[in-house]
Amino acid sequence: MKVIQVVPDIADEASGPSYTVPRLSESLGRLGAQVQLHVLTSSIPVARSYQIHAHGNWRFPNKLGISPKMRYALRQEAKEAEVIHNHGLWKMPNVYSAWAARDRLCRLVLSPRGTLSPWALQWFAWRKRLMWWLCQGRAVRDAHCFHATAEREYQEIRAAGLRGPVAVIPNGIDIGPERFGPSANGTRRLLFLGRLHPVKGIDLLLRAWQQVEDRFPEWELHIVGGSPSGYQEQMEQLAGSLGIRRVCFPGPAFGPDKTRQFQQAELFVLPSHSENFGVAVAEALAHGVPAIVTKGAPWSGLETHECGWWIEQGVDSLADCLRSALALSPEKLRDKGRRGRQWMEQEFSWDRVGRMMLDTYRWLLGGGAPPAWVHRN
Repeated sequence: MKVIQVVPDIADEASGPSYTVPRLSESLGRLGAQVQLHVLTSSIPVARSYQIHAHGNWRFPNKLGISPKMRYALRQEAKEAEVIHNHGLWKMPNVYSAWAARDRLCRLVLSPRGTLSPWALQWFAWRKRLMWWLCQGRAVRDAHCFHATAEREYQEIRAAGLRGPVAVIPNGIDIGPERFGPSANGTRRLLFLGRLHPVKGIDLLLRAWQQVEDRFPEWELHIVGGSPSGYQEQMEQLAGSLGIRRVCFPGPAFGPDKTRQFQQAELFVLPSHSENFGVAVAEALAHGVPAIVTKGAPWSGLETHECGWWIEQGVDSLADCLRSALALSPEKLRDKGRRGRQWMEQEFSWDRVGRMMLDTYRWLLGGGAPPAWVHRN
């Protein structure tokens, strides 16, 4: 089976699709599919089980990702492909995928990747309404199947008025080394790791931390991530104005540096307003770190698997949860982390996710009864 994966960019290592789309491509390739990944970037990783095709794009307007080279390449490859799988919305590569599949025998699969959440739709809403009217709307309606990474994203797809079948398949995660626990000097670490962006609720985290830091002098808050827009400086100024003492902003961490961040943490926190999945939560659990996550992200399993907390959005609810979680002993937090790690091993391996996606493609091509994870209404 020839499968084309399309995502605008994989250069930003802090974004979820930069990790999940190449890893999905790799998993599908190892399962026997002939996979191509088409991107707009000049820096691409080494791929062993799939091919990467990088295409240049116009520098202006850069945000749209206009690339005649990608458009032509997808049209050519679609003549022989059986599936084109597009990831994301609101850039021209997300439209080129539909144009390439149109009037061809290949099936078009669309993963919104959080772009249909209410919060995301309000961000530059006028620009998105215009693009929907011009080209994105028809491109979305052309999809033969949608992919949601969680039940909430399935509901967002339906709320957008899209009636095609939806395959609910989570992102996978690599199981990393377990955490170290408390440092030699007794300092304990609360970790946020991800993009520094308004959607992540970092301002709420700082205000909640202000309420609890005096009660837990052995704990430090580390806010790890990059911020091209200058949002980090805004958050540092907020921390200063709140009089917070034990917080640091060490910048982004990738590869081995990111692994060390998880290993040195005892507790992870993600106070997002909106997440279609929240890869950093899965990464934390895979390293044996329990997590506090707001209900802007689809992680109710934290409570059912007893490996963290899933709480309402807000400063007070976050502060209350921190008071309870930070008071736990290292042993009790470690037990929660082990349960989270076991959960990731059982349900979020890339081999399992790849097989589910490949079975979805086969169903689209061959018909018959859909897989159990496909919703048709």
